Amino acid sequence: MNRWARVLMVVTGLAVAPEGAAAADPGLVTLASHHAAADTIDRFEAAVKAKGWVVFTRIDHAAAAKAAGLELPPRTVVIFGNPKTGTDPMRSNPTLAIDLPMKALVWQDPAGKVWLTYNAADYIGTAIFPRHGLSVPPEARQGLGQVLGGFAKQATE
Repeated sequence: MNRWARVLMVVTGLAVAPEGAAAADPGLVTLASHHAAADTIDRFEAAVKAKGWVVFTRIDHAAAAKAAGLELPPRTVVIFGNPKTGTDPMRSNPTLAIDLPMKALVWQDPAGKVWLTYNAADYIGTAIFPRHGLSVPPEARQGLGQVLGGFAKQATE
């Protein structure tokens, strides 16, 4: 973010996003973690599983970079979801499978700070599902927001 963007954010009272983050995007939620990247990932997965959801896999971009002879700070995507609620919409709208299951990213910034980023429930309900011809009522978006927020809180605090 350049100097003028920061000045504008301060003058208008907007929060400054973490350096290098796309957190200024209202469709994303980014939280600072009080734990190392590996611990944040483990805590996030434990929270997901405790709720009866499924962790499908992890994608470790830093490990892939290392295998290619490159360096990258921690960047791990956790792919997770709830087949009990995701299967029916995918059955009727197969293209939804390109956006589900959901994803969370645990990453480390240049200063060594660890962050957790995921799609906001409102974004999922107003952008992702509608692009596949589906609607999500506001109360369902609110419930999803509470669940995702709970996962994030357990992972980062």
